[in-house]
Amino acid sequence: MVDYSHIFSERAHGMKASEIRELLKLTQRPGVISFAGGLPNPDAFPKETTREIINELLDEMPEKVLQYGSTEGVPELREVLAKNMQDRGMKVKKNQIMITHGSQQALDLLSKVLLDPGDTIVVGSPTYLGATGAFRAFQCRMETVPVRENGMDMDALDSKLKELDKEGKKPKFIYTVPTFQNPSGVTIPGDKRKKLLEIASKYDVLVVEDSPYSYLRYEGEPQPHLMSLDKEERVVRLQTFSKILAPGFRIAWTVGPAKLIDKMVIAKQATDLCTNPFGQYVAWKYIASGALDEHLEKIKKLYNEKRLTMLEAMDEHFPEEAKWKRPEGGMFIWVTLPEYINTREMFEKALQKNVAYVVGDAFYVENEGYNTMRLNFSHSSEEEIKEGIERLGKVIKQEISEKKGKLRETLITP
Repeated sequence: MVDYSHIFSERAHGMKASEIRELLKLTQRPGVISFAGGLPNPDAFPKETTREIINELLDEMPEKVLQYGSTEGVPELREVLAKNMQDRGMKVKKNQIMITHGSQQALDLLSKVLLDPGDTIVVGSPTYLGATGAFRAFQCRMETVPVRENGMDMDALDSKLKELDKEGKKPKFIYTVPTFQNPSGVTIPGDKRKKLLEIASKYDVLVVEDSPYSYLRYEGEPQPHLMSLDKEERVVRLQTFSKILAPGFRIAWTVGPAKLIDKMVIAKQATDLCTNPFGQYVAWKYIASGALDEHLEKIKKLYNEKRLTMLEAMDEHFPEEAKWKRPEGGMFIWVTLPEYINTREMFEKALQKNVAYVVGDAFYVENEGYNTMRLNFSHSSEEEIKEGIERLGKVIKQEISEKKGKLRETLITP
């Protein structure tokens, strides 16, 4: 047998499996109520409208939808996306948009064209683990800034960039999920968004605005997109149809300065030639026909009901030691337990009770967050949410009781 250990590249040796993907394997057995994956609900998939659109496309333009497409993405979709973003306050032209196989590919391509081994970037703590996985593969150094109840700490960001500047290290970019962040669910308010761009300008750093959930707002006032506030072409924005249409299409789009997009296009040519044109034309029809706006209202109503059900169940079944912030949108609730609780150790006990979550430390670059967890409310039924939260509440209460007992024993033992 071939020993591959000495054949793998240095980059491959640094790659790590996704914590969530590995956890999901454990939650597939019958009877497990899983709050682990960030999965849209199948009831939200627009099956009938999709069938109608597909039939129209096959009748009207089969020679386009079944053929190879351009690497940048089909022109019709890029044109309608530019118009859609302009209507939302972002000054975007078609040549600034590239279509990718999900936002994960965009993170990979961005890393490919911006990062050399040893380069520095700045990320939130906690932050989306799919992003850190992509960045880690390109052997960069990730500096972290705390994420508070209202998003990334701007004072800490300024201090971090000042410290790096003194060391002669200029980060390639700041990565942020400013609206309904994965995993914490928090949103950066408008004044802090302006501050973020001021800091980025001060230290001449790009900002990567990952925005998969911004259309999924259930309460509160919308905040301005970073790209709409950007006056220096400093922001690169990532968006996806995975959370608002169907993840199976694997259609997302990246918006940024034309020079950067051109480089990403060249990198993509060597990767997969083009994103699947069929799915792109389906997405185009959804937007052009107005069906997407109607669909968004439907899924926001569906997800909001699930969000409220989970929050009510948590109020009823979680102990007072558990803390969480009510998210105004998105798909996740972030829970913080006492520091003496390790949710990674507790995970197996939860699985024995047929309920699952994502351990919080998976979202930290450094060894932090062992007393936190992420819960997804979009995928499960309301009945499953009620039952699963009751099960999880019992597990948490039992864990707290046991750990408190051990702490008391430690304190009174001579």
